[in-house]
Amino acid sequence: MIAEMTYLWTIYFSTIFAYVLILSTLGHMAHQRRDTPSIVAWLLAIILLPYIAVPFYFILRSRKLKRNRKTPIKLKCTDEVDITNTTHVDMILRSNGIAGATRGNKFKLYTDGVDAYHSLIAEIHRAEKRILISTYVFKSDEVGKSILAELTKKALQGVDVRLLVDSVGSMPLYIFQGSLRQFKKSGGKVAFYMPLLKRPFQNYINLRNHRKIFLFDDTKVIAGGMNLSHEYMGPVPCDDRWQDILFSIDGPAVFHYREIFTEDWNFTSQHQLEPYQLISLPKGDTRIQVVPSGPDIETDALYEALLSASFSAKKRIWIVTPYFVPDKGLMQALIIAFHRGVDIKLITPAKSNHMIADLARSSYMRDLDSYGIELCLLPTGMIHAKAILFDDEAVMMGSANIDQRSLFLNYEVVSFIYSKESILNSEEWMKKLITKCDHKMKPANKWRKIGENLMSVFAPLL
Repeated sequence: MIAEMTYLWTIYFSTIFAYVLILSTLGHMAHQRRDTPSIVAWLLAIILLPYIAVPFYFILRSRKLKRNRKTPIKLKCTDEVDITNTTHVDMILRSNGIAGATRGNKFKLYTDGVDAYHSLIAEIHRAEKRILISTYVFKSDEVGKSILAELTKKALQGVDVRLLVDSVGSMPLYIFQGSLRQFKKSGGKVAFYMPLLKRPFQNYINLRNHRKIFLFDDTKVIAGGMNLSHEYMGPVPCDDRWQDILFSIDGPAVFHYREIFTEDWNFTSQHQLEPYQLISLPKGDTRIQVVPSGPDIETDALYEALLSASFSAKKRIWIVTPYFVPDKGLMQALIIAFHRGVDIKLITPAKSNHMIADLARSSYMRDLDSYGIELCLLPTGMIHAKAILFDDEAVMMGSANIDQRSLFLNYEVVSFIYSKESILNSEEWMKKLITKCDHKMKPANKWRKIGENLMSVFAPLL
């Protein structure tokens, strides 16, 4: 009897909470219509799993936040360099407070984990004043240990070395920090982003720092999708390494990566990092626009830019992503572009490293397939790279997947590169991936379809 009454009271209070949630979010929905799927998913979770969903809502909740009372949400990227030949994407981003595209950059793309590793190590060796590293995953495997050993040597030489690691993405390192002891003793500084064990109900633990930024002497940056572990890079080739990318930038665009890192570090660590005021002199001829997105950006600038680029594309939209879980607006933009005759290609692994993500993305991929949009599925191995090629006008690459977590929840950073040479190099890399791909999904049985449809409902929470 007591158990039955407890259950009834739980259902009663969960129902009241659901109504309160609806009322409290109506005003917000009027301004943020794209939050509606997330609200629906929360309501379903609260009704179906009240014991789990209610406490989790208080832990996860909002996707936008103020970092402190003095710092505005919008990053203070400045635009002090000459800008010419602006594009509609550039204009949309600048109207959202994102710095405009900068000229005079030198850009290099790394599509091989061995090349990326040796480039990273070489830059660590060359650094004389400062090394700033932000990563989602930092493993204590042979690759992580070798990178940490090099960073420790630089710290001993008096170089200012700072390592910013996400506490969820690198949970083993966060819990067992013994491998960092020598690095810290040598003068290296470590900060874990939004640590789980500190104020769990005040931290927004659902909002993770997924950015990958490797800065050297404030004059060069390496960024992209690779984390610091064996799966992504290493000194020698291996069969199980994932397909991923990094890129290096020399020039004015480095300033914006430095600014983003400074904001993230100062939000996390007591050892504050002074803002860097100098913009690098031109080093090349590539125009690059650095675009941060996430809870610290007031608007959904990256999402707006992707929508606009999809609606205005005339020739092609080639997407490389491991997890394709778009919202309704972006999905519709791709379908409309296809109906206009635009060549749409989705390049993704046939099976990713996350079963739930595979269930969530499959219904969207089957929808694309039903319209005749080309799916390029890598039959073996994992594609972890994130890039989109728009016509012959721009290529976007960085840390953001084409899913609702990256677009609306995580802290991310991408670059739009407006350069013919860079676009051609990206096209060549994508074509090599396509030659290895199959083009048909396996048919789903009844239970698989149920799982896919159910996960698509909860996609905004994944």
